[in-house]
Amino acid sequence: MRDEEGEMMMEFLYLHWLDITTTVLGLAYILLEYRASVWMWAVGFLMQSLGIVLYYQKGLYADCGMEFYYLTMTVYGYWKWVRGSVTKENLPISHFPKKLVLPWLLIIAAVWATIYGLLVTFTNSNVPLADSFTTALSIVGIWALAHKYLEQWFIWIAVDVVTCMLYFYKDIPFKAGLYALYVVIAIAGWRKWKKLMTA
Repeated sequence: MRDEEGEMMMEFLYLHWLDITTTVLGLAYILLEYRASVWMWAVGFLMQSLGIVLYYQKGLYADCGMEFYYLTMTVYGYWKWVRGSVTKENLPISHFPKKLVLPWLLIIAAVWATIYGLLVTFTNSNVPLADSFTTALSIVGIWALAHKYLEQWFIWIAVDVVTCMLYFYKDIPFKAGLYALYVVIAIAGWRKWKKLMTA
């Protein structure tokens, strides 16, 4: 009986090792983001590289494609945080510029519609609406994070809630649980960053 249970456990781990690994990396990533640590970009790069394989296997094609954008933004975010600030010091936390809200909302809507159309036309995705929504919103989220804007946390809360439900539906339970935890950490992260910004 124990041998059978052990075999079942090994089979489960074999089937979900990418999910588990990216979940552990994702937890490290969000905790480093909470602390506004530049190390989050290195952890993110590894997580996103593995995420490309995971999402492709699960038919989450928009998420898979999004990981390539994330990889690019990870390099940009690291550069921006460490060497890209005007003062040549570590980039300070600031507010999302009001003049950029409308342009970014239009970009999100356009990207959402475009990705949705591509998924419906060229893939067998059975979740094109949610997959394209989280992808479109994540584009501005990672950009806002790279610029260290406080309001990036609100963007991620919306992404995390939808992604959590989507991943449970697509049988990626560990990552789904991680995104549920992300919501809690994002709320705490907003409070932490707000204190760091005023300090």
